[in-house]
Amino acid sequence: MRGGRALNGTSAATTMGTSPHPARALGARMDSELPPTPAVAPLADAQRQALLGVTTATLTTVLLKKGLRNVWLRGTRPLAPGQGRRVGRAFTLRFVPAREDLATPASWGHPISTRAAIEAMPAGVIAVAGALGVTDAGIFGDILCARLARREVAGLVTDGVVRDVAGVLGSGLPVWCAGTAAPPSVAGLTFVGWQQPIACGGVAVFPNDVIVVDDDGAVLIPAPLLDAVIAEAVEQEQLEAWILQEVQAGARLPGLYPPDADNRARYEAWRRGRPAAQ
Repeated sequence: MRGGRALNGTSAATTMGTSPHPARALGARMDSELPPTPAVAPLADAQRQALLGVTTATLTTVLLKKGLRNVWLRGTRPLAPGQGRRVGRAFTLRFVPAREDLATPASWGHPISTRAAIEAMPAGVIAVAGALGVTDAGIFGDILCARLARREVAGLVTDGVVRDVAGVLGSGLPVWCAGTAAPPSVAGLTFVGWQQPIACGGVAVFPNDVIVVDDDGAVLIPAPLLDAVIAEAVEQEQLEAWILQEVQAGARLPGLYPPDADNRARYEAWRRGRPAAQ
């Protein structure tokens, strides 16, 4: 090929096709299209209440027994103490590395933007933002977090960072993240969509998976396993409450944690004797 033409005399553009450059295509899509948002299946009240009584530590143990090791979202630490435990369906936000032709302040006004994604979030979800572990560009600041709180989103979880930290804390939105940074998201990231499979903290997160987050960070429960995990996790919490009671009374650990047959029988008798309200 010479001078931009193929050897047969046709132009290079004709030979290679007329499809637009991927970046231009994405830019046009971000300018003109508002994608439909997949429906979010709400958690039943019984499911939510059960998970609020289960620690993320217990959940990782239960999931490990089911063969799932990679469920703890790395880098998701509570932004403030005392945020408690939050439970909700994952509403995913997808970022990719910044491209100077796409990651601009003007992009904040596009139909495909974090602003539009927030308006698509139903109450009770947990916003999970896959930010590639970038820690020098804040994905959300005080205004976006205030809007999330106003929409009754249960919390924000990200492997990235936030900005305007005083305002974020003042919004009342519980946030788990990798820290804070002053620059805006477009300094290091491009937002490309929501309710898509993402990676957050090294974990694959799909829309409608369930997130439980507390002082130990965020844990994912795959949606198809939810009821089985809840049943086993509630039982595990009861067992460990009894074991802790025995330890505080002076019992030795061998044969108790985990329990052997004799201690398992003692636990079952204790459980049967508990008031139903407990």
